[in-house]
Amino acid sequence: MTAFPTNTRTPRTSERGGKSALAPYSFLAPALILFAAFLAAPIIYAGYLSLRKVKVSGLGLGRGSRTEIWAGLENYTRSLSDPDFLPSVYRVGAYGMIVVPTMLGLALLMALLLDAGRTRVGTFARTSIFLPYAVPAVVASLLWGFLYLPRVSPFNDALEGVGLAAPDLLSGSWVLWSIANIAVWGGTGFNMIVIYTALRAIPTDLYEAARLDGASDSQIAWRIKIPIVLPSLIMTFVFSLIATLQVFAEPMTLRPLSNTISSTWAPLMKVYRDAFTRNDVYSAAATSVIIALATFVVSFGFLKLVGNRAFNQED
Repeated sequence: MTAFPTNTRTPRTSERGGKSALAPYSFLAPALILFAAFLAAPIIYAGYLSLRKVKVSGLGLGRGSRTEIWAGLENYTRSLSDPDFLPSVYRVGAYGMIVVPTMLGLALLMALLLDAGRTRVGTFARTSIFLPYAVPAVVASLLWGFLYLPRVSPFNDALEGVGLAAPDLLSGSWVLWSIANIAVWGGTGFNMIVIYTALRAIPTDLYEAARLDGASDSQIAWRIKIPIVLPSLIMTFVFSLIATLQVFAEPMTLRPLSNTISSTWAPLMKVYRDAFTRNDVYSAAATSVIIALATFVVSFGFLKLVGNRAFNQED
């Protein structure tokens, strides 16, 4: 009897199988390269710098008088014990307590109104609400900054025209609210689009069944829409929380317009001061790592706290 080979795979088939196996990695390669070059590498380098310091010999003027040595956790100790660090954390905490609930509340309200069909110009309304998000934070801060200035603000002229005293929105008692207003104005549109997209994905059969049972629009919104879009609300909350902990552009842009905003008003402003004013990149790197770890812990802790209920996860 003639023996036939059991392996019928030809070299061409094997070569095609190898190419098809490598195809997904070729599509992922650009994203992985960009991630490694612009995100992973800077994080690793910042962690490395946070563990180093400069040793100065003599007057520090000659060649080789400044050498980089191992510092361990010394930079972290200096950052945490800096008298400007904790006050900046408290200010950002108060800022977040104003921004996050207000912004998400307005975004949810606008998304529900648009989804309910109360506005006859839905596309125009969505675009108008989203448009402030497209304005860069620095530009938005400059625009609002000039509106806050008493001498050039049209709001002040309007209030004085009716006999009311205009408040100084850049004073110490108002500046926190003024900065928060810029963040709410710029971020509400993005969150509204996310929530509105989730609302549009809800089957209309649920609404028809609820109306047959005698439910009003407000009851449908409270008992059907909001529970279903809860994952989207949690996602927008986490995004808003991360953005709040990393606030920088708004107070930094308004600082030349008011003497009530210090150079360490926010933790990231302290990082900027240490790195570019005091030329202490090692302390700045340590503070950056602390902010990144705090952001991760707060975000991850919140997701673990509400994730099981919102996303139906099992332990």
